[in-house]
Amino acid sequence: MRASRFPLFTSKETPADAEIVSHQLMLRAGMIEKLGAGLYTWQPLGLRVMRRVEQVVREEMDAIGGLEVLMPAVQPAELWQESGRWSQYGPELLRLKDRHERDFCIGPTHEEVITDYLRRELRSYRQLPLTYYQIQTKFRDEIRPRFGVMRAREFVMKDAYSFHMDEASLQQTYDDMRAAYARIFTRLGLEFRPVGADTGAIGGSVSEEFMVLADSGEDEIAICERCDYAANTELAASRPPLPEREPALSAEEKPTPGIQTVAEQAEVLGIRPEQVVKSVVVMADEVPAVLFVAGDDELNLVKAGHALGAGEVRLAEPEEALEATGVPRGFIGPKGLPQGLTVLVDERAAGLANFSSGAGRADWHWVNLNWDRDMPLPPVADLRTVRAGEGCPRCEGRLAIRRGIEVGHIFQLGTKYSEAMDARVLDENGEQLPLRMGCYGIGVSRVVAAAIEQNHDAHGIVWPEPLAPFRVALVSLNAHKSEAVADAAARLYDELTAAGLEPFWDDRPARPGVKFADMELIGLPHRLVVGERGVAAGTVEYRGRRDSESRDVPVAEVVDFLRRQEA
Repeated sequence: MRASRFPLFTSKETPADAEIVSHQLMLRAGMIEKLGAGLYTWQPLGLRVMRRVEQVVREEMDAIGGLEVLMPAVQPAELWQESGRWSQYGPELLRLKDRHERDFCIGPTHEEVITDYLRRELRSYRQLPLTYYQIQTKFRDEIRPRFGVMRAREFVMKDAYSFHMDEASLQQTYDDMRAAYARIFTRLGLEFRPVGADTGAIGGSVSEEFMVLADSGEDEIAICERCDYAANTELAASRPPLPEREPALSAEEKPTPGIQTVAEQAEVLGIRPEQVVKSVVVMADEVPAVLFVAGDDELNLVKAGHALGAGEVRLAEPEEALEATGVPRGFIGPKGLPQGLTVLVDERAAGLANFSSGAGRADWHWVNLNWDRDMPLPPVADLRTVRAGEGCPRCEGRLAIRRGIEVGHIFQLGTKYSEAMDARVLDENGEQLPLRMGCYGIGVSRVVAAAIEQNHDAHGIVWPEPLAPFRVALVSLNAHKSEAVADAAARLYDELTAAGLEPFWDDRPARPGVKFADMELIGLPHRLVVGERGVAAGTVEYRGRRDSESRDVPVAEVVDFLRRQEA
């Protein structure tokens, strides 16, 4: 491709509303153009990159037996009402009415549509297992779209759905899909980790996220330094510490007027924050519960939801906490709580001895409390967010906390949708049984942004080879003034094209500095410079995008040289 026929809408200025590197560079490189909040036009340069992602995804989906389909973006409300998600999904679901006042939505995902399709077509277990996938535009009405295509309202996703007669078949396809995802992100040249994750609004029993590791990532993940354990901090566990073995001291109430925080409590009582057991009142599906965690720990609301069996957990308001316990917030303790109130204690807090906690009345705290001696130990659960340096739950290694960008998510749905939508098939005994399902998503457009977050420098994008919109930047210097340079560049362009090396020839009559800056900004892996000095010497100047120095390469050896660089 010649730059004279492929407009480069590059910019030196960073848009004021672009907060992260990928958003800034995609706008500056002319990959995308903003239409509205969370809505972007993919320009030719950006679309070439996204098509690279799609190609790899298609190849790997086909390799494990996936069948490509294309389902409607607009979906009838009846299907979502059947599954129960019409009311559950919330305002991110963009709803609309047609001219007949019938309700529809623009699909953020397609579990309902594919389940409806299969329940109409499948008759027997002999037709299973089946896996369908599509690459399609989705819409989620984000309350605050930001970070460019990283959190846009409209985006391109690969969503796949598998159907099975039994759990063993579902597990096999889940494992195959997990391996395919690993191959996809490896082929795209990304540093990633699969991590255990919460199933969220999709539902199901098992899920894993595929995270591209980047400092700008919105998600925190715990990674073992020794084994392959990795999990989103929403779910990550650490090796529980051994219970404290110190001698039990006499419990005593002490006045603590005006105390508001754990730090203040520890200072007044002359103890460390980790010797405090703090209470947190939550509303679990709008029912109050009291959770106890160590004073230096953070309550994890996702874990709390799983432990309480609740769909939604939030922190109680002060008046809600007072109504539930009869005690002002900050002074609630494990002694004397009302009967019938749900109480849980975190594993770490359950191992503490001689700890301090609220005394169940304003302006007083206990010191030297001990479980089972001073009050019964409540049911124990993992309720806290892990921290860097804690022990891995699988091995003797330590956990590190990294940031990641979610680019893929795989789920075992079980019968969540097939039960709700009566999608059944006859088994070998002639019994109608609900289908077991899996679903598997990749944020195709998000992968492009995530790759930039992981691969850039002060000058622009540094594309991994498989993602680059073109492989070679061919820059001719002052070709509009030198027929020899123009002819040499044209011959080299034709040779590179014939060799399948996908050159991008900057044949514009622009200054060398402008051309070099643009080529670094758009991030092509290899750059060849044709100038008068090189033409006279029979060489071209080569620099890899990650190189600090240039070198001369004989023109006759350029194709073989480039192939060696890519090997």
